[in-house]
Formats: sequence, C-alpha cells, structure tokens
Amino acid sequence: MRTGSEPTTARSALRARFWLTVWGLIWAIFGTAAFALAGRPGWAAACGVLWLIITVDMAMILRHIRQGPHYQPGRDIPPYRPVDDRPPVRRPPLRRPPEHRHP
Repeated sequence: MRTGSEPTTARSALRARFWLTVWGLIWAIFGTAAFALAGRPGWAAACGVLWLIITVDMAMILRHIRQGPHYQPGRDIPPYRPVDDRPPVRRPPLRRPPEHRHP
C-alpha cells in the first residue's frame, strides 16, 4: 500500500548498512597495509582516504541506530501513516457576491 509520502517516510536498513560498512572497513585497512608494504604509496593513500570515509559513515550509522525508533523504527511501527478509510469531506465552492457595475 502506497501513501505518496514514501520519500519522506522511507526507512533505511541501518543494520545491513552497518555490516556492509564493516566489510568495507576490513578491505580498506587490508588495502592500505598491502599497498604500503608493496611500495605503492598512491594506492595506499587512496585506500587510506577510503578508510577515513568509511569510518565517518560507520560513525553516522551507529549514531542513527543509537538514536532509536525515530531513525530505526521497529517492526511494530509502519513505514507510513495508516490509511484513512473515510471519504474526503467535500466542501461546496465559495460563492462570491455579484459585482455591482455602474454605467
């Protein structure tokens, strides 16, 4: 069921993002060490920058997870407002008083 407000009420799979970040962090650390030992400082620096970006991203993900249901609702909280089954209230159009024209 779609409500039309999905972009503002969308939820992120923070735990999945966390574990993907851990995986990326492991590879960035490994790449930095391997390229540094192989004498490739450019690639080691690139992996080091990636390591820094991944660390900042992981910190943000952990912050959002720890902030609780506002950012990571549980399974009992729907991702959208419940649908209202009542028909919309139709108001009659506003009538303007007739305009008076003087010849």
